Amino acid sequence: MTLITSRDPKGRQTMSIIEAAYDKAKLDDDSAQLLNERGDELKAGVSELIAKLSITNQYADEEVESSYGYLSGYDKPKSLQDQATILRKMFPELGECDFALGDKELPDGAEGPFAIPRWQKIGKTYGEALQKVLDELSKAYGGKFKNWREGQLGPNNLRQSAKSVGMWEKLGNEQQGDILVVPAQFGLRHRGRSVRRAREVMRKAEFGLGAFAVGIMLLTHMDRLQNVDDLWIDCAGDEFHDPQNSDAPFGLAPCFYFNGGQLRFGTEWSDDAIGNFGSASGWSVPQA
Repeated sequence: MTLITSRDPKGRQTMSIIEAAYDKAKLDDDSAQLLNERGDELKAGVSELIAKLSITNQYADEEVESSYGYLSGYDKPKSLQDQATILRKMFPELGECDFALGDKELPDGAEGPFAIPRWQKIGKTYGEALQKVLDELSKAYGGKFKNWREGQLGPNNLRQSAKSVGMWEKLGNEQQGDILVVPAQFGLRHRGRSVRRAREVMRKAEFGLGAFAVGIMLLTHMDRLQNVDDLWIDCAGDEFHDPQNSDAPFGLAPCFYFNGGQLRFGTEWSDDAIGNFGSASGWSVPQA
C-alpha cells in the first residue's frame, strides 16, 4: 500500500499509522483493490483529517460559522513598490525596502507580501507610532474615522503580545530596510474565531498582526474596508487593558471595523467569537 510517501520523519510516522489502520481493516482482495482504485479520494480524506486533528482543541468552542469576506474590491496586495510609494508619501522618513523578498514562495494561507515599516521609524513608542497611523487613516477616509480608544494607547493600556514581539524582532534581524516585507493575510483565514482561538491555531511561523501593522495595510489597501458587510479585522498581535475591567487585565484586542459610514478603531474581548470578524496574521519565514 503506497498512499503517502515522504522522506520526513513525521511523514514516515504518519505512513506507519495509516498502514496499521489498513492492516487492521483486514480487507479482502476485492475491497483492497477498490480502495486502491479510490486512492485519490482516500488521500484527500486523510489530508483533511490530518489537518483537523493537528490543530489544538484549546478554545475550540470559540469558533462560529462565517460567510463574511472581502466585498469592497480588495483581492490581493498591491505590488511592494506601489505599497512603499504610498507609505513614503505619508511618512517621508522611511528608507529602503527589499522588493526582491516579494518573489519568495508564500506560506500556505498568506494572501501576498505586504510592506510594513518598522514601527520604530514612525514613533518613539509603539503607541505613538500607532497614533500616527490612525491620524493618516482619518485623513485617508476624509475624516470619516472614529477612534474609540482616543488617549488610551500608552503602555498601561496597549502592548504587543510576546509572540508578536519575537516575530517582528526576527523579521527585523533578517531584513535591512526601514520597510519590512511580510507575507500576510487580512483576516479571512481566521474569520469567525475569537482572537485567542486564532492565536492558538496559528502555526509556529504564523503570528497575529497588531493594530500598527493592520493600520498600515489599510493605508496601502483602502479597498479592504469600506462596507459594513466587509469582514471586520481583529488585531491579534496586540493586547489591550481597560482599567474599568481590572478583572481581565489585557483581555481585550484592538480591532478595525466599518459602521455608520465610517472606519472605526476600537477593542473587543479576546474570547468573543464573532462571525463578521477575522484576525489578520503574518508569517516570519526564512528569507534566504
